[in-house]
Amino acid sequence: MTPTEHLANATSLTWHRQLARLFQAAAGSGFPSLLEQTLRELVGFDTILINTYKGQRRPLLIHDNYPPTCREQGIERYLSQAYLLDPFFKAVYDGLESGAYRLRELAPDRFESSDYYHHYYRTLGLTDEIGLFARVDTDVVMVVSLGFREDAPRVTRRDLLALRHIAPVLEVLLGEYWKWQEHRFHQCLDEREPVEEAFDSFGQESLTTRERQIVRLLLAGHSTKSAARELGISDGTVKVHRKHLYQRLEVSSQSQLFRLFLDHVALISRQQGG
Repeated sequence: MTPTEHLANATSLTWHRQLARLFQAAAGSGFPSLLEQTLRELVGFDTILINTYKGQRRPLLIHDNYPPTCREQGIERYLSQAYLLDPFFKAVYDGLESGAYRLRELAPDRFESSDYYHHYYRTLGLTDEIGLFARVDTDVVMVVSLGFREDAPRVTRRDLLALRHIAPVLEVLLGEYWKWQEHRFHQCLDEREPVEEAFDSFGQESLTTRERQIVRLLLAGHSTKSAARELGISDGTVKVHRKHLYQRLEVSSQSQLFRLFLDHVALISRQQGG
């Protein structure tokens, strides 16, 4: 189909009218809701989160469609406990280019076996996620996360391709939205959060710097081989460090390590609040 043939059909007219409404709304507070409606016409997602990321600071939630019964598990715990383990967060911090990416493209090799995955994904019934990344300022990235539950139709290659094709337009739209709305969010983005403080201090008194690096990789879902590649050391060295850190923290499994870390986050949060 030629560009002219594509633009001349009724479906194209409907789509471009929707895009025109998005551009008209980009400077207003109602833009995120209209964006959700527009994306739903392309892909049948179950959940949507629009977060803003700046450095290692806590993500700032702009918009979501989570029902009240799922907010604690799906949002509050994510934002207050372990967002630093999120593959999308790490991708932003590592400087990922704008575009559409599937969770499995960005996640570590053992991510689906990690306690983080089971704690934040499986409990919500999510089996897949697509992130639309848009750099809206020099050090600010907005990510539209579309979640898919296990009982929903599988994400197709065509779905992903459609989202990748509209990603450049979405980046412009989100950039316009940020230009007009950023004054509402800057103070929140600049606050230091308990989970960031917790990662800095977890195991500080008993673990070496290398062991603390390995703790973070293991919690994020890296296998021994993957952690070794990340750190430029051998698999055997990672195993030795893991054995030592388990002994020093008095845990015997990765699940216990994860729970210990969440307890530490809660402690730091209480200290900051007090």
